Amino acid sequence: MKWDKLITTEQEYEQALARLTKIFEADPVSAEGMEAALLVLLIEEYEKEHYPISQPDPIEAVKETMERKGLKDKDLIPFIGSKTTVSLVLTKKRGLTIDMIRNLSKGLNLPVELLIQPYALEDQQKIEFKSGSIKRMPQESYSILKKQRNKLEIDSHET
Repeated sequence: MKWDKLITTEQEYEQALARLTKIFEADPVSAEGMEAALLVLLIEEYEKEHYPISQPDPIEAVKETMERKGLKDKDLIPFIGSKTTVSLVLTKKRGLTIDMIRNLSKGLNLPVELLIQPYALEDQQKIEFKSGSIKRMPQESYSILKKQRNKLEIDSHET
C-alpha cells in the first residue's frame, strides 16, 4: 500500500501496523527506513484520535510519583502544607489549591495539565450534618433533603 494520506479506517490502521512490523528494523536512511518513520507518524496520529489515553486522577498520579521516588507523606509538606493537609489531600478529603498544584508540579516534576484534572472528593459522596446544616453536598441532593426535612417538620407539628 502507498502511504500518501492519513490513516482513516481500522483496516488501513491494521495494514500500517503489519507493514511497520516488517520494516521496523530497516536502516533509517534507506527507503524502508523512511517508510517506517512515516508509518510511525501516521499510526500515532490515528491512535491519538481513535484510541485516546485519558489522564490519570491527579491524586493517584501524585501517589504513583511518590512511590516511584520513594517519598513518604511527610515529604509533601513543603509542597502542600501541614501534615494534616497532606493527609486530607491524599485521602481526597480536600482538593488541591492552585498553590499546591504549582508546588507539586515544580517539586515532583508533574505537568500542571495533569494536576488540574477534575476529581471527586471523598466527602462529596457523604452527607455531613453539623448544627442542623448540611456541608459539601451537591445542590440537587441538598434540595431533596431539604424537602424531606420540611415534610418531617410539618408532620411533627400536625401530631
